Amino acid sequence: MLTLSIAHVEQVVRAHVPKPVTDPAYTRAAVLLALGPDGDDHRVIFTVRTSHVEHHKGEISFPGGAHDPEDSDLAATALRESFEEVGLRQQDVRLLGRLDDFVTMSKFAVTPFVGVFPYPYAFKPFETEVAEILQVPVSHLLDPRNHVPDPRGNRGPDRPGYICYQFGSHVIYGATAIMMKRFLDLVAPQ
Repeated sequence: MLTLSIAHVEQVVRAHVPKPVTDPAYTRAAVLLALGPDGDDHRVIFTVRTSHVEHHKGEISFPGGAHDPEDSDLAATALRESFEEVGLRQQDVRLLGRLDDFVTMSKFAVTPFVGVFPYPYAFKPFETEVAEILQVPVSHLLDPRNHVPDPRGNRGPDRPGYICYQFGSHVIYGATAIMMKRFLDLVAPQ
């Protein structure tokens, strides 16, 4: 099994020069790719969105959302949204850096931040937005046996190396899967 230390992840993420999206036509948003060290592995936190949210009903995403005017910056957005959605307190997260911005089909320019939190953690999902919290081991995401076709058939992105991830009965696809793969390619190139 490949083991990644938080020190290695931090070094690689901090050295990465993120590619921003600056086009004002997109709504700004931020997500937190939250890593919880679990022995020789790490857990990544995903949310299963409810049918009550405005965008991406029932899909799997990282905790996060749209930038609010009262947020000091996009990192503050990712931390605020993570607390609101899953109860992950800002003081329990150490941000390691950020990844390349990503434009979604719903016209959001999303900035993913990587952070580490103490694991296990007593999450508190906001039930209006979050149907379930998934705690997926990084080793599971790296295992090719868990890479599956896009459940939307021909609707998936036509991008080289695009991967969807099976976790139990769930499939992580779309923007979340692309951001996850970019992170894994950065910290654990295969």
